[in-house]
Amino acid sequence: MIGPNGEQLGVIPTAEALDRARDANLDLVEVAPQERPPVCKIMDYGKFRYEQSRKKDKAKVHQQKLKEIRVRPKTGEHDVETKINQARKFLESRDKVLLKVMFRGRELQHIEEGQRVMQSMLDKLNDVCKLEKPPNMEGKSMTAMLAPKT
Repeated sequence: MIGPNGEQLGVIPTAEALDRARDANLDLVEVAPQERPPVCKIMDYGKFRYEQSRKKDKAKVHQQKLKEIRVRPKTGEHDVETKINQARKFLESRDKVLLKVMFRGRELQHIEEGQRVMQSMLDKLNDVCKLEKPPNMEGKSMTAMLAPKT
């Protein structure tokens, strides 16, 4: 048997061990049932389980995901603000964000309009992110990768 402070108490009959645990207002917990004689410990079992759950919760690590935000060069200002707020939430929850400005048809002849939209989004998100990949054209779309600031 092991006492409440971790000291060895030796081999004690079960009834006496239960009495000692009751006197200390603690629980008698069987630590190693496969041993002969079985090893028991006097402890606060509720507190022990709480600490175990805390350790398990701390062990969980956030799995970083890639979230994509798509806009077009002609997207309205308020709609762009909504997309920026959405990207801000993703970055605050420690996910990466891929900003994508998609061009269609004649919009490709006015890439500067898409660059303006992209730059305004980057400027507004600058406080919560770092630019992992600067904006560049990939086919009919302009993309930029943002990572959360740590």
